Amino acid sequence: MADLGLSRRRFLTALGCSAAASPLLTPVSFASGAWDNRLVVIILRGGMDGLDVVRPYGDADFAKLRGRAQQAKMGGENGPQDLDGFFALHPALSGLMPLWQAGELGFAHAVSTPYRDKRSHFDGQDLLEAGSVDVSGIARDGWMNRLLQSYAGTSGETAYAVGRGDMLLMKGAAPVANWSPDAGLYGLSEQGARLAGHMMKSDPLFEAAFAEALALSEGGSGMEMAGESSEMVMSAMSENASNAAKGGGHKQIAEFAAGKLREESRIAAFSLNGWDTHAKQGRALVRPLNRLGDVVTTLKDKLGSDVWGKTAVVAMTEFGRTAKLNGNGGSDHGTGGLMVMSGGALRGKRVWADWPGLNEANLYGRRDLMPTRDVRAYSGWLMHGLFGLDKSLIETAIFPGLDMGSDPRLLA
Repeated sequence: MADLGLSRRRFLTALGCSAAASPLLTPVSFASGAWDNRLVVIILRGGMDGLDVVRPYGDADFAKLRGRAQQAKMGGENGPQDLDGFFALHPALSGLMPLWQAGELGFAHAVSTPYRDKRSHFDGQDLLEAGSVDVSGIARDGWMNRLLQSYAGTSGETAYAVGRGDMLLMKGAAPVANWSPDAGLYGLSEQGARLAGHMMKSDPLFEAAFAEALALSEGGSGMEMAGESSEMVMSAMSENASNAAKGGGHKQIAEFAAGKLREESRIAAFSLNGWDTHAKQGRALVRPLNRLGDVVTTLKDKLGSDVWGKTAVVAMTEFGRTAKLNGNGGSDHGTGGLMVMSGGALRGKRVWADWPGLNEANLYGRRDLMPTRDVRAYSGWLMHGLFGLDKSLIETAIFPGLDMGSDPRLLA
């Protein structure tokens, strides 16, 4: 059978992979386990401004910070939503207020990883996903994979997938299955699949990855193509990948995650981008917050009440942002930030915070929100409550060097 001009490079380009991107790494990962509770971890890439998302309007110093006076104002039809008389929720997340009232939404404020001062997205995200103490000691595996390694009998659904975006969080010795919404295989007919499969045959690794991507795409919707040429195959896959990238892909991720979690999967992890708001933050933050809100509500709707009641969702970011806004109406890389938690298993309707204050003398380096607790501690207590992991195991094997501190009682 002739190649018909269909090369692996062109195939991967049609899936949206850059020449430098590995075709076997994807932004959504799953693992199955013997327990019944579920955990979803969302990495918010770019450094979310926690002071804007959950606003400490009850701290008199908040309104005094450059650029924060408007954020501190309460009232108005489209203003922030009061949470507890001290903190208020960004208007773009007002759709999550019913979850707050139901005790299925909560926040941990003034938190961070141990990362300090260098303010690199890459190092910050690596440290967050590895669960390490410092950059020089970043582990080769992620803390969620080490969680899986702590349980006998856990298994991923499959070993590889076609797609984009590495997640150190889930890398390691424990098997994990991967999937990406922009793989672009939906709508590919049997003949098109055979054509692509033939092109992969010379490389067993690529052939296995393509076979899994095809299996994961089953049941998807799209144009059926009969008698397609290689150019038509490329065009169809490119169109699907482009549509996923333009919008709605975050909902597709949440729907797919919910479907897997309703079955045998117990852990899901993925990323949401767009949190690096150096300019015009008042507008720039709205879109990623809308996506985050969509993801949470989609997970709740698609999981169903029974599974949602056994689920905890936690969203975390590599670092917070500066307490004062900059001259462009944005905020620069900072330190203390915010975790967003939701789920029917959560003991929510609260903001967990050992609040440090926003007077300049109380800021970290006189510029950032002072972190008062480690994000790893909250993650550790979630794992302890959901999966029954021993505290000493969490502090030594999953998050080496962590002191979890007192139990914040995150779960109902």
